[in-house]
Amino acid sequence: MSTPHRVGLIVPSTNVTVETEIPRILRRTGIEFSFHSSRMRMHAVTPEQLRAMNAQRERCVLEIGDAGVDIVLYACLVAIMAMGPGHHRDAEFRIAEQLGSGGSETKVLSSAGALLQGLDALEAKRVALVMPYMKPLARQVAAYIEAEGIQVADWRALEVADNSEVGCIPGDRVLEAARSMDLTDVDALVLSCCVQMPSLDLIQAAEDEFGLPVLSAATAGAYSILRSLGLTAEIPMAGSLLRADGVLAGQ
Repeated sequence: MSTPHRVGLIVPSTNVTVETEIPRILRRTGIEFSFHSSRMRMHAVTPEQLRAMNAQRERCVLEIGDAGVDIVLYACLVAIMAMGPGHHRDAEFRIAEQLGSGGSETKVLSSAGALLQGLDALEAKRVALVMPYMKPLARQVAAYIEAEGIQVADWRALEVADNSEVGCIPGDRVLEAARSMDLTDVDALVLSCCVQMPSLDLIQAAEDEFGLPVLSAATAGAYSILRSLGLTAEIPMAGSLLRADGVLAGQ
């Protein structure tokens, strides 16, 4: 039997969605994966709790390293983006450095970096975002993306502070927020700019409705995992980014 690709996920303790959506996406490839998580305590999506959560990163990296994973995804987008422009590069470097000190060659990604990579693969220069965050954090996320040279044409914040409740936001509320935005000349719609807000089942329907590429933090994370492992696949019902032409782009 072939050995599965081991995927490590470092997640907030109240997150449940990313550990559901990314495995669902990657299992559609027909390639064998296994998934291994370590958790950082966090309940409310506030600057204070995000900083406290990030302080637990080193312990989580050690735990994930013990599992001998091939790749690790630091799966909390806002925790990275709230730290200021470009922080995903520093966070990914420090995690890789920590793993490397033990002799590991594990590849390192973050949800923040993966979303930017996905937007780049789609050649998206003007985007719209749907986010669960309170407005101050949502503004920071929009500013972070703009600092990477991508114009945020419009955004909506659903203002759900309790991270457990973020995982229960109904799909019709997410789509309603998307429909309320001006999508004129937008290159891509990020339907969930958060790995905890469910959206996978909405992606293809939203592409069909709005007539433009639709992605999420989860689909971008899956895309980056495939790219980093040198894998290609045609994944149905997960948006333009994860169709074969998208995954192959730039390789």
